[in-house]
Amino acid sequence: MKEKLFLIKYAEIGTKGKNRYRFEDILCKRIRSRLKPLGTFNVWREYGRIYVAAESDFDYEEAISRMSHIFGISGICPVRVVEEPTPEKLEEAAVQYFAEEYSDRHFSFKVHVRRRDKEFPVHTMDMEARLGSVLIDHYEQDGLTVDVHTPDVMVEVEIRNRAYLYSRIIPGPGGLPVGTNGRAVSLLSGGIDSPVATWMIAKRGVEMQAVYFNSPPYTSERALEKVQDLGRIVSYYSGPIKLHVVNFTELQLAIYDNCPHDELTIIMKRFMFRIAEEIAKREEAECIVTGESIGQVSSQTLFSLGVIDAAVQCPVYRPCIGMDKQEIVDLSEKIGTYETSIRPYEDCCTIFVAKHPVTKPTLAQIEGSEKKLEGIIEPILEKALEEKTVTWLR
Repeated sequence: MKEKLFLIKYAEIGTKGKNRYRFEDILCKRIRSRLKPLGTFNVWREYGRIYVAAESDFDYEEAISRMSHIFGISGICPVRVVEEPTPEKLEEAAVQYFAEEYSDRHFSFKVHVRRRDKEFPVHTMDMEARLGSVLIDHYEQDGLTVDVHTPDVMVEVEIRNRAYLYSRIIPGPGGLPVGTNGRAVSLLSGGIDSPVATWMIAKRGVEMQAVYFNSPPYTSERALEKVQDLGRIVSYYSGPIKLHVVNFTELQLAIYDNCPHDELTIIMKRFMFRIAEEIAKREEAECIVTGESIGQVSSQTLFSLGVIDAAVQCPVYRPCIGMDKQEIVDLSEKIGTYETSIRPYEDCCTIFVAKHPVTKPTLAQIEGSEKKLEGIIEPILEKALEEKTVTWLR
């Protein structure tokens, strides 16, 4: 039997005190939005719980998949409902639930009862004993045993105006609901790191937009498609992502023609940050997000990162900063971006990498090189921003 009612568990939201209702409301809104294409659902919160009830036919597996990718949800529990519960009805429901849910009953279990309705005639521990006893009476011959310390299956019963019975908890991604912590612009490339960084910041409740720097003819259309695919994978967790595609070729060529080649990557990234900051201002975003990790490449030394950050005034967040490459790869595999990230299509940074890039630049050194671009770069920057395209990834 496929349940039509789900109890939604959350973790961090429960620590928000008087502000908890705001986080719950936003999470309910996210759930409604994700489930709307699948049918009619009623989503509501009640006494520290969120419930989702299907009120039409729906694709059960797809509904579970969508909810298990919503930030803020730590678990989804398919629930059996007992209307107007009595001890006898709960016993009947527990026996029927085991009959339908578990064909193989060679496992241990424990019953845990929460009795919010204090007028319920049986005390909590007594009700746990009654339910455990009736289940053993019916299914001990099938291999069912009791283990109150480390059970294989925890049978949860919540007694309110109705009773809710469940034993399965389908894990969610945790975190906070997107929309509770402002907006950010992520520098999204086709590599492994930036989609992971975007995912990590979105998990903290931040609404994500992204900017991709395209360099035709040095990068192919497939490189752009790869980035769009990565954004769509992340959007399955975060909700729709607004992707700004900026043509970066003219700006790169201007830097290449006028600046020292060992400084190319540093100077290009400083201009990427300036463009991203302008987009953030226009989109009312609070920060820039990148996938950089200390020491991974020459432009990600502490010296280089400091010089790059000096190009902008808005905060720059790097959630991967202390992770090694394997840790980032492991997370990319977990969230489903890895196989797309390793497609063999180059992004704009890899095309213009110097053979011997500077690893300890100083701000004065880089600003001196950028002076050679005065009068050349300004109209190119303005043109890049004016001609950027926007795509919603969902």
